[in-house]
Amino acid sequence: MTVLRRPSPRRVFLRSLLQVSLAAAAAMPAAPALAQTAHKPHPSAEAKAAKKSTKKPAKKPAALPEYGERADVMAFADAQAESLGYRREELRALLALARPQPAVQRLILPGPPGQAKDWGSYRLRFVEPQRLQAGLAFWAANEAALARAEATYGVPAEIIASVIGVETFYGRIMGSFRVLDALATLSFDYPSPLPPGARDRSPFFREELRQFLILARENGLDPMAMKGSYAGAMGWGQFMPGSWRRYAIDFDGDGHVDLINSPVDAIGSVANFLREHGWQRGMPTHYEVQVPSDTAARAQLLISDVLPQLDAKQFESVGAQLSPQGRAHNGPLALIELQMGGAAPVYVAGTQNFYTVTRYNQSSYYAMAVIEFANTLASWRKATGTTPAPGASASAAN
Repeated sequence: MTVLRRPSPRRVFLRSLLQVSLAAAAAMPAAPALAQTAHKPHPSAEAKAAKKSTKKPAKKPAALPEYGERADVMAFADAQAESLGYRREELRALLALARPQPAVQRLILPGPPGQAKDWGSYRLRFVEPQRLQAGLAFWAANEAALARAEATYGVPAEIIASVIGVETFYGRIMGSFRVLDALATLSFDYPSPLPPGARDRSPFFREELRQFLILARENGLDPMAMKGSYAGAMGWGQFMPGSWRRYAIDFDGDGHVDLINSPVDAIGSVANFLREHGWQRGMPTHYEVQVPSDTAARAQLLISDVLPQLDAKQFESVGAQLSPQGRAHNGPLALIELQMGGAAPVYVAGTQNFYTVTRYNQSSYYAMAVIEFANTLASWRKATGTTPAPGASASAAN
């Protein structure tokens, strides 16, 4: 059998970067003329407008400077190039090709204040027939990989499948933003001023930009071609670059990690991420609980948010009533509150495994959506006549 020698990742990366840089340089001379003429109105329209009004036209908001013209961006390139494994000129040229994205600036901001959260509506976005049918097909196509991941990492197959389904609809929605653009925008043009309660996360995204640049160089990936979410998450499981480098694994055994084209690598990587963030084999994610009617007593239980810090006796000492399984739980719990719009909130007692799901996305609503989707998917799979592997039972306990 003839074995073809693959070019080194470094050679592939440099070749693609050089091609893009040359193409961009060739296009630069034409840019000023285009900018001067592209939005000029038709002469007849100008004449009509002048007759109707003598007011001066409003000035258009100034466009953000190109990153190649920004001193702060070039200073970042100069300071980081050696530690990232780039030549100074190479990194400068690459960052100069990034483009600021106003849509990313809008999407990263929280929703309008005062808007009530609604777990019921949030749940319906994910636990719905089309996504569940896609989940059944995904499980059938990747049954061996899911079973192997569960056996290796202790994470139930339905939880792994659910994360991928909630994140990208099983690879259908992996994001259309160029990752370099998204991360550069959030690193150097994070929205300002920020609304009340929001914080500047540009240091986090600047580190993710560093991780992305290393990831591309290490794996021979074209940084200009990689696409993802508005926050820079990529692939079937929507891994940020830092998480890709730390937790992604070659689960299909082909010699390299590919979270964009290999669902099997995504399966193993999701399971590894959850295990590394504290998933406990065989532990339920949550238990049923009746909360005390007293507001102050409820507040005592809610003080730790999603982080489990109180045991069953402490729950019951302030009037909460746990299910029999919850009372027998050996470990800390957290009271999880899910608001229902104008209706009464829903409460569960979350375990370490509930908290672990929130490490994937820091939201109790997200975690509960993953868990409910997983349980529904396992039920549908059983109803269709295919029983999940032993140990892949429901993740919650009554």
